[in-house]
Amino acid sequence: MRRTLAVFALVLGVLWPGAAHAAAQPAVRVTAHADGPARVVLIGIPGLLWSDLTPEGTPNLWALAGRSATGSLSVRTVGRVTCPYDGWLTVSAGIRSAVGYGCGLPPEPTPEGQGAVIPGYDYLYRVAGQRGTGTLGDAVHAAGGCTLAVGPGAALALADRSGRVDRYAASPERLTPGAFDACRVAAVDVDDLIRPYVTGGRLPEAEDALTPERRAQALRLADAKTGAALNALPQDAVVLLAGLGDHGGVPHLRVAMMRAQDASGRFLGAPSTHREDVSIVPDITATMLGVTGVAVPPSVIGVPWRVAASRTGGVEGAKAELVDDDGAGQAIRDMGGIFFTSVAALQVLFYVVAFLLMRRRRGLGGVRVAAVTLACLPVSTYLVNLLAWEHTGTPLAAVVGGIVVITLLLAVTALAGPWRRSPLGPLVFVTGVTAAVIAGDLVTGTNLQFNSVMGYTAVVGARYSGLGNIPFALFATSVLLVVTSIAHRLVSVGRKNAAVGIVATLGGVAMILGGFPGIGSDFGGVIAFVPGIAVTALLIAGRRVSIVKLGAFCVAGGVIVMTIAYLDHLRPPGSQTHLGRFVGQIFTGEAFEVVSRKLGAMLGTLLNPNLMPIVIAAFAFLVYALLRPDAASAGVLPAAFEYSPTLRAGLIGTLVSGVVGTLVNDSGAAVLSMALALAVPLVLSVGVRALGERGSYAEAGQEPASSSLVSRSS
Repeated sequence: MRRTLAVFALVLGVLWPGAAHAAAQPAVRVTAHADGPARVVLIGIPGLLWSDLTPEGTPNLWALAGRSATGSLSVRTVGRVTCPYDGWLTVSAGIRSAVGYGCGLPPEPTPEGQGAVIPGYDYLYRVAGQRGTGTLGDAVHAAGGCTLAVGPGAALALADRSGRVDRYAASPERLTPGAFDACRVAAVDVDDLIRPYVTGGRLPEAEDALTPERRAQALRLADAKTGAALNALPQDAVVLLAGLGDHGGVPHLRVAMMRAQDASGRFLGAPSTHREDVSIVPDITATMLGVTGVAVPPSVIGVPWRVAASRTGGVEGAKAELVDDDGAGQAIRDMGGIFFTSVAALQVLFYVVAFLLMRRRRGLGGVRVAAVTLACLPVSTYLVNLLAWEHTGTPLAAVVGGIVVITLLLAVTALAGPWRRSPLGPLVFVTGVTAAVIAGDLVTGTNLQFNSVMGYTAVVGARYSGLGNIPFALFATSVLLVVTSIAHRLVSVGRKNAAVGIVATLGGVAMILGGFPGIGSDFGGVIAFVPGIAVTALLIAGRRVSIVKLGAFCVAGGVIVMTIAYLDHLRPPGSQTHLGRFVGQIFTGEAFEVVSRKLGAMLGTLLNPNLMPIVIAAFAFLVYALLRPDAASAGVLPAAFEYSPTLRAGLIGTLVSGVVGTLVNDSGAAVLSMALALAVPLVLSVGVRALGERGSYAEAGQEPASSSLVSRSS
């Protein structure tokens, strides 16, 4: 059903973007709590998957799911996998947090009166640098409330800055009658499922260290403890249940439920992800405070859970869909390394073979076919998501097969369509389709980038909506090459100023689409896109580009995106995107940690064996082909630039955007490598066609029409 809606929204988005965006959104909105402040109880079961729930094996959890809104929880905090300690710590802080080393279960608190104190608690903000620690507990106390924790993880989540919770019990069985009536904010740590996995105080590296029988036994214990907690709760309590952490060395989407008024039978998501059935751990912090009427501190990046569209098929249907969502994320994560290794190998092989063939002036037609086919591959990774491959029995094979078929269909269309007669025809087709697909995806909720091998997944948890870093590279490259192809036609008839205006206007619209909050929401993309557009326009205008101008363009991009982010920050917290929340982190002093983490991720990509070969091979081919055109490429690149001088401007603008994008995005070298993987083969395809056209005219003793037009205009 959701895939059908995505197809409808994508088509509608091309015709009527505003209506398409509305169509892509869930039609029903229900607040997370009743009209006034209520009680809220968080039950955390680290390691819990939707596939674990059955009516027979987990009757209490199954019954709760039937009375709740249900969704997936992306539990990523800082590392690739999230241990229970980091999951509970993130609830405490309201931002992604980590203790700073390999971890397992939270520390045991020391009982003190009716409450308890976590020993060595100040280590978290004094040594580990987790300055947000205690945010949830402090907010409750500042509002005059108290906290009740059951179990170590619950105490960690609800402790204030001093590490203290007001009331504490080691397990639900030790609670006194009416204990939950004392405090409006409570949490219960059900660690029976995760405890058998932890060895030596840490999670195992294995995907699943327990046998199915031992896991089933642990699930029964966790279900029984959950049932005991539910039986002790007041009937008016809003219940949040979350699988707060991974159970091994492989990340998964975990269970999220909310039992509240008007929540039953619906999906559960959050504005933070722009997904109707996916939320993040910091959203739990905001939800608990929102339910009880406590103001959410500015440092909290999460937003309250949102009950979305009605689900079909009851609990069984919801479970099947959410299990498939996790399976889709796993399939994309599993194929990521192999896919990018294959792309790198194909790119390097292409340049080597193309170099050898062009030196011998043989097989240029085959080089052109291979170039166009390679360029069709990226957009195919998004178009395949129009197919319901995740619901097949073999999702990995289905998605790979779909990508191959779509790539070949696009390549045949690019090379055999009526535009094939123009050297720029296949380039315009491929880049036009790529730009249109990504733009259409942006205005319809990014259902094609989500769970895409060149996009992002909730399992990895780096991004959930908007324009991803690799899609940005493809989008910027496609837009720049399309607009320079349009500029080619204008320049050829002497309308250079109009060509510059087209580049600036269409490039600017694309940049705004990519950076606008709630659509593209891409921070680094705007910074990188502005200099690429500006350099392209200047070169077409015949102006000189200097280092000073280039730096000024980058600064302009930064100013534009910070202005957008600040305006986003002025909106209500529940409406902000990560752009606006980043401005809030600047004000609270937490932005430095975010930037440092992204800088480290960017530097790590510079040695990535799947990305750097593409960059090195493409740059080496370009430099050698330009310095030694006759020896290296039989004059293919010079022929392309002679046929269309504006194409040279577009390629240089693409390189500028790619380099700047590499420096300002955490995906680093992925940005430049994907820009080159799309642009360079297509430019070569233009050169091969232009060279062949020149040769046919030379045999007839004529001058190519395009050549004469270009020479007159230049």
